[in-house]
Amino acid sequence: MKKRMYSREIKISALNDLRSGKSVAEVCREYQVKMGVLYRWKREYEKDPEHAFSGKGNIATSEAKIAQYERLVGQLYAENRLLKKALERLESLQAERRLQR
Repeated sequence: MKKRMYSREIKISALNDLRSGKSVAEVCREYQVKMGVLYRWKREYEKDPEHAFSGKGNIATSEAKIAQYERLVGQLYAENRLLKKALERLESLQAERRLQR
């Protein structure tokens, strides 16, 4: 599996989201990182905010957003199929009742 690299701005943005009240789980899902990684970023930033995250990182949020949207599409697709099946079942029950009258 390819190791993801995050830019300084992305890491700081994740930490700001955490400070603004989002839960750790929400931030981890949004940025596609494990809790341990997020806590390591937090420790590193608290230790030396000015020099934290001095390495080079690639912006991975677009990949995370795409993955998030793909999951959402999958969930909506499954929900749509379920609702269509329920509607078909209701229509067949109504047709049966009409025939019985």
